[in-house]
Amino acid sequence: MNKLFQRISSGLFLTGQILVHLIQLKIYRLNTIEQMSFVGPASLPIALITAAFVGMVFTIQVAREFIYFGASSAVGGVLAIALTRELAPVLTAVVLAGRVGSAFAAEIGTMKVTEQIDALQILKTDPVDYLVTPRVLSCFLMLPILTICSLIVGITGGLIIADSFYNIPSRVFLDSIRNFLSTWDVVASMIKSAIFGASVAIIGCNWGLTTTGGAKGVGQSTTAAVVISLITIFMFNFILSWLMFQGTGSAVIG
Repeated sequence: MNKLFQRISSGLFLTGQILVHLIQLKIYRLNTIEQMSFVGPASLPIALITAAFVGMVFTIQVAREFIYFGASSAVGGVLAIALTRELAPVLTAVVLAGRVGSAFAAEIGTMKVTEQIDALQILKTDPVDYLVTPRVLSCFLMLPILTICSLIVGITGGLIIADSFYNIPSRVFLDSIRNFLSTWDVVASMIKSAIFGASVAIIGCNWGLTTTGGAKGVGQSTTAAVVISLITIFMFNFILSWLMFQGTGSAVIG
């Protein structure tokens, strides 16, 4: 527990360092581009596959009930709201935590226990500038893009299921989306994704930088980084959802 508290404190301090360095524009551009490629295109297939099946399964669960109550025209809108506000940003962030956050913790943790971090400092290279900031910036920028792609694929999967198995015309499905979904829903999804992405990267890098105990410590840090990232994603999602969507009223705008 004491070590966890120390790591959380270290993570908060690291977040402050990253913000200062970004304000000062201390950015290794080549490292950032390389990390953006690792976070974005390399993560795209698994994110899209996840979104497609989530969209299809959600439609299966919702369509039969809505058809029973004579509200089949609302299936598309409900799916779009669920994906945009919650499912797409959260599930894409979970994919990022499992694939990218663990890789950050393992890579930097290995560098830490093999004293490569110390070597960077001896060469007067700030590890935060060289290793951490590019990773945080790449996750902050790429996760919203991944979320948009996941959202499109998830809605498409739902559309195919609704049209093929429940005889809900594509036009009705898409009209429902236009009526239910607002611009703010998409903006809120992007805000959530950016915060989730930065959180996953900071946690992964921080757990890597605080790794001790050789190969065993690297494994423990990697596992802990993923677990803490998932908990953080769910906590931030609750807080952000409460701030963005609390209150009463209908989501239908048309």
